[in-house]
Amino acid sequence: MFEENDFDTLMERMLENVSDELDKREGSVIYDAIAPAALELANMYVALDVVMDEVFADTASYYYLIKRAAERGIYPKEETNAECELLVVPSDTQIAVNDRFALGEFNYTVASVIDATQGLYRLICETAGSAGNQQLGGLIPLETKENLNDMESATLTRILIPGEDEEDVEVFRERYFSSFNQIAFGGNKADYKEKINDIAGVGGCKVIRAWSSGYKPADMIPGEDVTSWYESQSESTLGKDVYTWLKNVYGAAKEKLLTTGGTVKIIIITSEFSVPSDVLVNTVQTALDPEISGEGDGIAPIGHVVNVKGVQGHRIDILLNLVYKEGFTYTVLESSIKESIDAYFSELAKTWSETDNLTVRLSQIESRMLMIGGILDVEDVKLNGSSENIILEYDEIPIRGDVNI
Repeated sequence: MFEENDFDTLMERMLENVSDELDKREGSVIYDAIAPAALELANMYVALDVVMDEVFADTASYYYLIKRAAERGIYPKEETNAECELLVVPSDTQIAVNDRFALGEFNYTVASVIDATQGLYRLICETAGSAGNQQLGGLIPLETKENLNDMESATLTRILIPGEDEEDVEVFRERYFSSFNQIAFGGNKADYKEKINDIAGVGGCKVIRAWSSGYKPADMIPGEDVTSWYESQSESTLGKDVYTWLKNVYGAAKEKLLTTGGTVKIIIITSEFSVPSDVLVNTVQTALDPEISGEGDGIAPIGHVVNVKGVQGHRIDILLNLVYKEGFTYTVLESSIKESIDAYFSELAKTWSETDNLTVRLSQIESRMLMIGGILDVEDVKLNGSSENIILEYDEIPIRGDVNI
C-alpha cells in the first residue's frame, strides 16, 4: 500500500520544497540534513505496510489472527491426545491406573477402567496429535510390576477418541470468517455445530430436528371432534383427578402451548472422518444433554432434548474389470488400487457434514483407476453388484468392502 514511499521518492519530494537557490546536490549540506529523516520515514512506511497486513484477518499472521478472533470468542484448537482401548488377557490381570505401555515409538498410560471383567481399559497416548491414531497392535509394559506377571498379552484394539493436531492457521482463519456467515445464537444450528466441533475428537456433525414418535406440535392442537368430545366430559364421570388432568392438557393444547417434546438429533463424525466409537458418542452426549432430558444440565438449552448418534458406515463391495499394461497384474497393483479407493471414500467423508446425502460415483472409481500406473483401461465397474451410483443415507459414509476383479 505504501510501496511508492521509498527513500528516493521521499528525498525527491522533500528536496522539491527547498529553494532552488540552495545547493541540493547529493553530498550538500541540505541533502545530508534531509537524508536521515527520509530514511526513517521510508522505514516507517515499511512498518505501516506490515501493520496494515496485521490489521485485517485475511492477511494477519497467526499471532495477530488469534488476537482478532479472540474478539469473537474464537480460539485455535490445541493438539489433543488420542484415547485408546486396551484389551488384556487374561481379563483378571490386575491393571492399575497410571500403568504404562509401549507400542513402537509411542507410550501409553492407563487412564481408567472400561470393563474389568472383560479386561478392557482406557489408554491415553502420551504423544499429542494425530500421530497417536495410527497405531494398533500388541503392547509391552514399560515397567516391571508384580501385578503384570500373569499377563499373557496386552493389545491396543481401537481408537476411542482420535487425537488432533494443533489447528492449522488457514483452517483457523476460515473458521473465523465462517463465524460471520452463520451467527451462533441460543441453540440454533450454527450454535450446536460450533460447540460440538470444539469437542476433542469430533470432525463434524449434522443437526436435525426430530420429533418424538413422529408427532409435530401441530398434531397436538385439538380439532372440532376433539373439542366436542372434551366438552361432553365431566368431573362426575371421569373422577376429579382424571378430569383435572384432562382439563389442564386440553387447555394447554388449545392455547398452542403444548408441544411433543421434540428432540434435537445430533450425528457426529470423528476428526479422522470415520465412524465414531461409543465412547466419543457418549462424551458428546454428556456435554450436550447428559440425561437426555432437556433440563439444561449440559450446554444444550433448556427444552432441547438432545440425542447423539454416530455416523454409520455403508459397506461397498467393488467389482472391477481391469485391463493392465504389460508386466502388471492385480497382485502387483492391489495395494495401489485399494489406497486409491480409500482416498476417494475419505474425500467423500470429509464433505459429509456439509452434504445432505453422499453419492459414490462409478465415474470417480473409473477415473481413479486410470490414474494408477499399470492400468490401461477399466470396464464394467459395479458397486454392491449394481452398475449405478450409490446414494447413501444422510447418516452414512462409505466404507470399502471387498474389491474383486
